[in-house]
Amino acid sequence: MADSHKAIRSSGWKTDLLIGFPDGLFLLFFTTQVMQGFTIAVQTFYNIQLAIWLIGALLVMFSAYRANRGDLQHDSPLLTPEEKRKLEKLDINDATIAHIAGEMQKDADLWEQTLVTENVRETTFSRGRAIRSAIMTGLFFIGGGALSVCPYLANENFAAAAKTSMMLVFLGLTAFSFFKARITAQRPLPIIIRYWLMGAGVLGGAWILQKVF
Repeated sequence: MADSHKAIRSSGWKTDLLIGFPDGLFLLFFTTQVMQGFTIAVQTFYNIQLAIWLIGALLVMFSAYRANRGDLQHDSPLLTPEEKRKLEKLDINDATIAHIAGEMQKDADLWEQTLVTENVRETTFSRGRAIRSAIMTGLFFIGGGALSVCPYLANENFAAAAKTSMMLVFLGLTAFSFFKARITAQRPLPIIIRYWLMGAGVLGGAWILQKVF
């Protein structure tokens, strides 16, 4: 059976970048910063980080596919005859059932109005488009993670690699912030500050975990 329900239409690879890149960057930045201070074998460190990198990419790809697939409930946002019969079997009176149907109608109208207000379009679900989006999101996740983890792969002196990773991460966040500001028509400075604070939060969390363990 072909999938013909509606799905939210994203802005293509730009949406994939906005989702995948920071997720990969922050996740690998956190795990590398936490583990680089532990006394473990170099190869063990590499194996763990590569496993996190791969598993994270697969999870992000699955999430992106599901997001592009849309929500089946929006195909039938109103009370269906089958649902009404189920409510009647529960001895719910007609007035209550009518109230539930009215609230569902209000929710459906609000949903449609939100789509219009936010200039978001719905389109028929396309499996090929969803798969392409999932792949692109995964690739951007890998690219973001590369800024964090590649310095360690290139330098077994983890103290030095951590500094290089930190520099690349904050440079990457700055470039990403400018790009996001441009495509979302926002001022870049607040976005840069927000992402730098998030990066600082990751460093702070990693430092606390190192002290605890």
